[in-house]
Amino acid sequence: MTANQAEYSIQMMSRTLGVSRSGFYAYHSRPPSDRQIADEALTDRIAAIHKASKQTYGAPRIHAELADEGVYVGRKRIERLMKAKGLRGVSRRKFVVTTERDPRARPASDLVDRNFYADAPNVLWVADITYVPTWTGFLHLAVVLDAFSRRVVGWAMGTHQRTQLVLDAMNMAVAQRKPESVIHHSDQGSQYTSVAFGLRCKEMGVRPSMGSVGDCYDNAMCESFFATLECELLERRKFRTKAEARVACCHCTLINQNPA
Repeated sequence: MTANQAEYSIQMMSRTLGVSRSGFYAYHSRPPSDRQIADEALTDRIAAIHKASKQTYGAPRIHAELADEGVYVGRKRIERLMKAKGLRGVSRRKFVVTTERDPRARPASDLVDRNFYADAPNVLWVADITYVPTWTGFLHLAVVLDAFSRRVVGWAMGTHQRTQLVLDAMNMAVAQRKPESVIHHSDQGSQYTSVAFGLRCKEMGVRPSMGSVGDCYDNAMCESFFATLECELLERRKFRTKAEARVACCHCTLINQNPA
């Protein structure tokens, strides 16, 4: 009624909608309720968290952030307030299979068994490859994460998925961390089951480990890292060239590196 009172009279709209004119004026004259005041304050905090996340957080992650701050509210209430404010998070892109297994290769044993706990740095590393779409073709990113800090310790990018890509990522990790008998866990992609990769692991004292075929939970930590990368960077930007994508991914990867 308020939005249309310049065009129609309050009396006419009240009669059409079947409400009392006095009720309309009473609604506008009464002070906001405690619930409205609380919602306004909560909306401001939700908007601040959403902005700090670079507009990536949706209701579940904002709900968790508020809980960490000691603010316990229902997730549906957060969803309602975000919708009213026009706030939304980003979602994951469609799943694409990038692992190509070589049936002739013999994979390493699974030394992790889905237990990604590490009580010190350079005890367990996890590794995987993802793709970055650009207008001029795909760019591939290989990473190595330390399970203790969940930080990137090695990475490499290229226009191919050959063994050299994962070797470059592991070489960076080894050069930076100089580990002793670290477990390197990955999927059974042909890059990781190759003779060249196995020989390099043996040369550097790295213990290769591989999960089962077609089970993302066997490399869940690296999958989780890529999910965040995809949601917070790849889904929000369209890269014209591979060079542009390389700069953006390098910046994101360096932020997630731990020099210690």
